[in-house]
Amino acid sequence: MDNQTLIYAVDDETSIREVYRYALVSAGFTPECFSCGDELFIALEKSLPRLIILDIMLDGEDGYEILSRLKASPRTANIPVIMVSAKSTEIDKVRGLDLGADDYISKPFGVLELIARIKANLRKTVPVASVISYKGIVINDDERIVTVNGEVKELTLKQYELLKLLVSEPQKVLQRDYLLDKVWGENYGETRTLDIHVGSLRKIIADSGAEIATVRGVGYKIV
Repeated sequence: MDNQTLIYAVDDETSIREVYRYALVSAGFTPECFSCGDELFIALEKSLPRLIILDIMLDGEDGYEILSRLKASPRTANIPVIMVSAKSTEIDKVRGLDLGADDYISKPFGVLELIARIKANLRKTVPVASVISYKGIVINDDERIVTVNGEVKELTLKQYELLKLLVSEPQKVLQRDYLLDKVWGENYGETRTLDIHVGSLRKIIADSGAEIATVRGVGYKIV
């Protein structure tokens, strides 16, 4: 199995799983679909996918609980997760993002949107040196490890890529549109996603001696 194209999808509706299989195969991916969290974690013991599509409203263990388990394990914490749900309120989206989700799609969704979001989440950002640092923050890009004052920090893929962009150009104001495009791709959806991720990064680097400053109406910079 080619893990570079492997995508896992979890949904308890057979019809939705069939949509995932058709859409992902058509786009050149290798899908494996599951009806519950238990099936997902059994598969994760064998192979790690490039990305996981995770429905929130599942029978038994819901998507939020599964997401929490994924992010609690160092082995799966950095796998991008796209949450999918009929719930479309801001509070539902924020909850998923706060738990570590990298993106959120509301049902009903279009196949083209789904594939665009997947590709955007898999897209690599600008290349940087293998190790970059600023004040107490050190990023080892080869091993995708972030330390603050020598302590390893667990970051989601999007948190990691956003912090890497900021640390790569300290003291420089990076525009909102630039950050959204580089981290989330052209189909980034709601711009509040950036603000939520910046808020979470501020907590992570709080003891580093660096801070992420807001430049009102423009973007962010690390100082």
